[in-house]
Amino acid sequence: RVRSKMAFFPKWLTFLKGKEGVLSNAIIAMLTIGGQQLFSFFTFSCPCHVGQNLIYGLAFLGVPALILLIVGYALNNQTWRLVTGKSSPLQAAAKPNRLLQCKLICFVLCSITGRALVAPVTWLAVTLVNGSYYVCAMSEFISVHYYEANASDSERRTILAAFPCSQLVPPELTRARDEVILILRYQSQVAGWFLIAVVVITVFLSYCLASCLSPLSFLHFRYWINYVHNEQELFDEAIDQHSRLYAMQNVKKFFGFVPGSENVKEIRIPSLREWQAISGLAFLKRVDEEHYDYSLLHDWALRQPANGKYLRTGEDP
Repeated sequence: RVRSKMAFFPKWLTFLKGKEGVLSNAIIAMLTIGGQQLFSFFTFSCPCHVGQNLIYGLAFLGVPALILLIVGYALNNQTWRLVTGKSSPLQAAAKPNRLLQCKLICFVLCSITGRALVAPVTWLAVTLVNGSYYVCAMSEFISVHYYEANASDSERRTILAAFPCSQLVPPELTRARDEVILILRYQSQVAGWFLIAVVVITVFLSYCLASCLSPLSFLHFRYWINYVHNEQELFDEAIDQHSRLYAMQNVKKFFGFVPGSENVKEIRIPSLREWQAISGLAFLKRVDEEHYDYSLLHDWALRQPANGKYLRTGEDP
């Protein structure tokens, strides 16, 4: 049994590999659902007043969804890969195929938008299925004429606006309130399930269309997904190691030893002018057509000779 369980987990790991996007979308959706429930429980309280219900209800429906959409764009690395460096002189000098470039940008934008829409669409769907926000926003606009027949339109709207708050409704209107709440919840839940159905169908058809238009076969596509994933992991590791080694050379030139060394025989004593040269705010600085200075210490290390005052660690200063 132990062996069968140990063999079972690698199969699941193999199945899940390359499906990180689906898993991350599912996790985002679950976190959004939990956040919506907590948000509704602790913060939502309908004002039950004419003219305020609509604004309050729509604000709780739309504003969190808009914030989640912006956060979804901001947390996606593809967004910054798409927009970063577009004003660079090298970008202006390059003359790529405009049609191919537009197709690629559209494809990346669609991919980014699809990922960014997971949280806001989940928020809207859950809030509509819950019904509380919709009931608050639309209570004063529903048509119910069998009670208070002699009331004016403004008086009727005032009465309807108070229906989300049961403590404000007179006992003789309890039945009418219950009917209004049921009608509004029905409308809200139908809209929520309709939104879920539209999103599911759209996502399914999008995957089908993308698969049909793909130049790769099924197994070749799986290989490509794994290759891109592994390449990105290895590239990130290389970035970390390369930048660490490059920074270590500049730090060694300034202080005279490599950080982490056990047998440091001498250290360099930087001058006041050198401390001032590496202090302050640093911006990316272009030094020639192909290279940049990444920091003030980097700029100092490239321009200054490796001389100065040194002190042996075993001597009395």
